[in-house]
Amino acid sequence: MTATGTVRNCAPPGVLALLLVLQVATLSAQSTANTVYDRVILGGHVMDPDSKLDAVRNIGLQDGRIAVITTQAVRGRDTIDARGFVVAPGFIDIHAHGQTPETYRFYSLDGVTTALELELGTSDVEAWYRERSAGERINYGVSIGHIKVRMLVMHDSGTWMPVSDGAYRAATPAQIGEIAKRIEIGLREGAVDIGAGFPYTPAATREELLTVFRVAGITKTPVHVHITPSVAGLKEALSLASETDAPLHVVHINSAGLAETPVMLAMISDARSHGHDVTTEAYPYAAGMTEIQSATIQDIYKSAPDARLAELEWPRTGERLNRESFERYSRIGGPVVVHTNTEQMVAVAINSPLTIIASDAYWQNGTGHPRTTGTFSKVLGRYVREAHSLSLMEAISKMTLMPAQRLEARVPAMRQKGRLRVGADADITIFDAATVVDRSTYREPSLSPVGIQHVIVNGVSVVANAQAVEGVAPGKAVRAPIHPH
Repeated sequence: MTATGTVRNCAPPGVLALLLVLQVATLSAQSTANTVYDRVILGGHVMDPDSKLDAVRNIGLQDGRIAVITTQAVRGRDTIDARGFVVAPGFIDIHAHGQTPETYRFYSLDGVTTALELELGTSDVEAWYRERSAGERINYGVSIGHIKVRMLVMHDSGTWMPVSDGAYRAATPAQIGEIAKRIEIGLREGAVDIGAGFPYTPAATREELLTVFRVAGITKTPVHVHITPSVAGLKEALSLASETDAPLHVVHINSAGLAETPVMLAMISDARSHGHDVTTEAYPYAAGMTEIQSATIQDIYKSAPDARLAELEWPRTGERLNRESFERYSRIGGPVVVHTNTEQMVAVAINSPLTIIASDAYWQNGTGHPRTTGTFSKVLGRYVREAHSLSLMEAISKMTLMPAQRLEARVPAMRQKGRLRVGADADITIFDAATVVDRSTYREPSLSPVGIQHVIVNGVSVVANAQAVEGVAPGKAVRAPIHPH
């Protein structure tokens, strides 16, 4: 005892620290046990590629975000039993051409919680987001697209792709200046990045493309580009990016590279090793799809022999084209399947550590590519479970963390997506790793996959028990910071 009558605590400092930790842990456990969350996900195999968490956990969601990830019991006003299922961050598709309620529904059934139109883009960013401001089923976003801006400036007569001056007329210096100005406006209006497609604008000169890339370099905005399909096309894009210090994202390396895919992946790897900001993506199908009236099809096939034309399939009938049918369908317009790749080259692309998984979803008036509905499930079923060429964590990373990281420097909101961590957006996909697989085909492209059990967007279920939930629109805009003019 001291003179004041108080008792000194003589416990060693290490013991006091341990007691403090135990006390805090106990209070935390009591707080978790006492909290009633908006909803809880119980007993799922939680896989987070960012933290490398790979274990059974309970998750509590509150106000559209992840509030707790724990081994302890949690309570919620709504409960999802995830026992036996994988709980992953919601899949992020950075190359999705369908941006309608119909296609958002398709994407959600494939586990996608965020779908972005970043290749074709739009010419009016503000109007594009305004059209969706009431909310959509999943999160959405768009680029300011060189193709679309060029169509506007050149007064092209096409509706979806350029078919006249937007494709085939060289721009004057004044028109190039107008294209650059409109791209800058789109970036100030919050475009996710800049979209471009060299085969769709063959009359665009190198000076025009350099002007676009200079805007990207100055603003540090990625250019999401469909290169001219060849090693030379990749060299062109890498040269433009290097000369302007622009970040570069090369879309669908599998269909851009075909037999040269390994060489082109090596070129991207080399560029990255020299400090260049270059990324790429792939989708798990050996055939592509695009508009038959587009320059990329017309320039290759308008004078091709029947043997080459047979690479093209009219999806509504399944027929392979010949000279007569090619010309007839070219007058009508519509999507065409392009059979030019091999499963071997697709596998090289999908399995590469460089590639993000992105669908290049394509859907027009009830007809489209099966990748629209099956891309993510196909990777999980065919490459992870059946071929064992990807680990489950690798595949999830390609679908979640990697696309988020590609965009987060320009779009800070992406730092809260693609991860399962406290504070992150409650975008979550729950699937059965033992059964998940695609079902869609070129004949029946709208068939949804199996094995995607629950999909949650900003805390709200859009898929429950493998069925689309109707009448919900929790999706929000994915958008870069807006800078008023």
